Order: sequence, then C-alpha cells, then structure tokens
Amino acid sequence: MIGKFGSALGVIFRGVGQVMLQENALTGLLLLVGIFYGSISMGLAALLATVCGSLTARALGFGNANLRKGLYGFSAALVGVAVMLFLRPSLVAWAIVIVGAALAAVLQHLFIKLKIPAFTLPFVLVTWLILFVCRTFCADLLAVPTPALANSWDSLADGFKGFGQVIFQPSLVSGLLFFLAVFISSPIAALYGLFGAIVSAMLAFAFAAPITDINLGIYGFNAVLCSLVFAGNRVRDGFWVLIAVLLSLAISLLMMRLQLTQLTFPFVLATWITLLLKRLLPKS
Repeated sequence: MIGKFGSALGVIFRGVGQVMLQENALTGLLLLVGIFYGSISMGLAALLATVCGSLTARALGFGNANLRKGLYGFSAALVGVAVMLFLRPSLVAWAIVIVGAALAAVLQHLFIKLKIPAFTLPFVLVTWLILFVCRTFCADLLAVPTPALANSWDSLADGFKGFGQVIFQPSLVSGLLFFLAVFISSPIAALYGLFGAIVSAMLAFAFAAPITDINLGIYGFNAVLCSLVFAGNRVRDGFWVLIAVLLSLAISLLMMRLQLTQLTFPFVLATWITLLLKRLLPKS
C-alpha cells in the first residue's frame, strides 16, 4: 500500500515537474510549493488537475511508461492554474478544472501517438477553448483583472519572475523557487533559462514594451521554456537557445499587439521553428 502511494505521488510530482521539462519528482514538489506560495487556490488546482490528467491517462490505458514520466500531468496542471487565474472562484470553475485536465491529457496522448512534439500545446488549446466558451456564453464566470503597478526595472529580478510566470506566478519568491527546482534537476538548463529570460526582458524593454509587463515577467516565461528545451553543454546549444528566445519574443510581441491571449504558444511555435532550422541547417 505504501509503495503504491509513493509511486502515485511520484507520478503526480513528475507531472508537475514536466511543466519545466524536468522528469524529476523533487522539481515538481518545489514547483508546487512555489505555486502554493503565490496562491493556495492555484496550488490546489494544479494538484487536482495533475491528478485528474494522470487518472484519465490511467483509465484510458495510455501507457504506463509515459504516465510514470509525468507526461499526462503537466499540461493538465497548467490548465488548472489558468482556470483559477482567468475565472472567478466557484464550483463551476473547479468542474472546469477537472474537465479541462482530462481533455489536456487526451490531447497530449494524441500528439504522442502522432509523434508530434506538442510540448504545452494541449494546455494552450484547452485554455483557449475555455476562454472562448466563457467569453461567448457565460462572461459572468470571468475574473476581473487586477491592475498591476510598474516598478523600477531590474533585469535579474525580472529573469527570476520569468521563471515564475511559466506557471502564472508573478512573485519573485515563486520565481526563485521555480529556478531552484530546475537547478536541482539540471543546473545548465536553469542557468540557460535565466539567461533567456533576462535577454528577452532586455529586448522587450528596447522595443518599448510596457514596463509593467516586463516587471511581471510576461516577456520572460516563454524564453525560459525555449531555453530549457535547447540547453546543453556545447557552444552550438547556446546558439539555438538564442534563436528560440528571439523567435519567442517576436511572436509574443506580435500576439500582445493583436491583443491575443498568448499563454505558452510563443514557446511552442518558436521551438517548432528552431527544431526545423536545426534539421535543415548543416550541423557544422
């Protein structure tokens, strides 16, 4: 019984850890701590969604190997946190967390079967669908945005906040915990992630992006994820990190100008383009 419980916890924590592309239970635990620090409701939603996504995969027989790796938990976890961010706290919102998490797991399995590196695309698609339905048919479910105040620019702090915003946490403490969570699993990935977030924030400032958004890490979190994908010990890895970061910032700036809810779509699209470039260009 204890062994099965420990195994189940491992699946859940690795599912959360996969948000940062880390198959590491301790990373997932620290990420959960960071989410709970920022918002208890978001922490509970992330936990519930990860459980629901994993149970859906188990019930539908998606494969124990990928389940143990946490591949059916991370998009579900992001959906759970996003629902708590965009919707008012209510029983309906919690029901949406459960349904959205299950749908994210199903989409994740579809992409795995098609051998498409979807990354967080299932989360993006499910969250876009939830927002579309709510805005069209039940706008009263939507939360009222809280205006944020601009602060003086601090590139290092903004870099850590970029880590936090991967899971919708603007707190510097949450960002530091997220950085530590990745560093424990892969120091080189964590450092590349911080580098990517800082570079993206500096360039966003140069392009006259709103200082408030930069302070909150809005222009850093997609860069963090891009950096984690391409991080490595070779010089060429740094080149691909930079390409992916620049692409993600360009896509992010465009989506913000068009007033589109970007989520992690800039990361997904920038990573796809960079992977295609890696395949097409000579390795030398």
